[in-house]
Amino acid sequence: MAKLELMTRQKIIENEKSRYRKSGKKAKGAILDSVCMATGLSRSRAKHLLAEKGRGAPPGQHRSGRNRKYGQKVREALEFIWPFMDYASGKRLCAGLPDFLDALIRFGECPLDDGTIALLGEISPATADRLLVRAREGMRFRGISTTKPGTLLKNDIPIRLGTEWDEEMPGFMEMDLVAHCGRTTAGEYVNTLDMTDIHTGWTETRAAINKAQKHIFEALRYIRQSLPFALRGVDSDSGAEFINHELYRYCKEGQILFTRSRPYMKNDGCHVEQKNWHIVRRNIGYGRYEGIGAVRVMNEYYALLRLYTNFFMPHMKLLSKTRNGARVHKVYDTPMTPYRRLLACDDVPQDMKGKLTETYLSLDLVALKRDMARLMDALMKMAVPN
Repeated sequence: MAKLELMTRQKIIENEKSRYRKSGKKAKGAILDSVCMATGLSRSRAKHLLAEKGRGAPPGQHRSGRNRKYGQKVREALEFIWPFMDYASGKRLCAGLPDFLDALIRFGECPLDDGTIALLGEISPATADRLLVRAREGMRFRGISTTKPGTLLKNDIPIRLGTEWDEEMPGFMEMDLVAHCGRTTAGEYVNTLDMTDIHTGWTETRAAINKAQKHIFEALRYIRQSLPFALRGVDSDSGAEFINHELYRYCKEGQILFTRSRPYMKNDGCHVEQKNWHIVRRNIGYGRYEGIGAVRVMNEYYALLRLYTNFFMPHMKLLSKTRNGARVHKVYDTPMTPYRRLLACDDVPQDMKGKLTETYLSLDLVALKRDMARLMDALMKMAVPN
């Protein structure tokens, strides 16, 4: 009986499909009413079934609808580009495509024809995400926290409240340590000092043989010399590797504002925490590394990684966040690379902007990624089993 009712319902739907599609709005409403009464279907379900066009057109019959603009060539081009763009989301991918394609064409590394390049220039973020669905892979990792609170100087180093920093100019940076300890914190292991500029997103990383104060201090001084802007302020967690007399004196003498986050409040350092995952963990992983050899190879890799992430990887800045009940609405700005943000910044001298542009024009992205892959292979062989 149920099967008979289903067949009758399907027959009614099939008989009314053609008339429904050709009718105007008023006539469609009348058809929906009659179909709902005859079949017992809800109005929304009946509307969906009547408008359904089927999974394919019969042989020899032209498929209705718009012709597909972005075909297999564009899909393959995106799948070729996507790994070079660090598997970015559609918004960041589309924002970074002009710089990426420019670098490929400039060094004769572009395998794409002119028509495909033109289509890539018109593609929307949503379409890029849709074309990359089959290629998309997700991975989750978990790490170990190695932060131990520093008890000295806590009264001298203020908690950052947001009023001391001018986040509309480059030079105010959050910093944190990433431990390459594997599954255990026993013994000595390599650590990465990660520093991120709040205004531009410019990120620098430097490996140290352990988390002793002197090695972290040396890494900080090296990063400061590499920055394309003046270091105006640093904000750290409450770990003893940061809360110490040497770093406190260095910042005071260099007129660098030194603040700290609240204990156990990771959101206080949300910018650098995000880079810990996106830059350090996604590239280096969660393996254990020990010794000066691993530090040297890791720092060679970081020297290339800073060029890749700062010149070619766009990022978005959160402009506002509003809560309506359980729903949170976030508004972001247009994705830009840290390099482009520095060029648009009035506080960066013109001669420095010129040097940044020279560096950008000298970068062969494919060769850069090739060298990074070579160093990563060498680094992976140094991982200590645990």
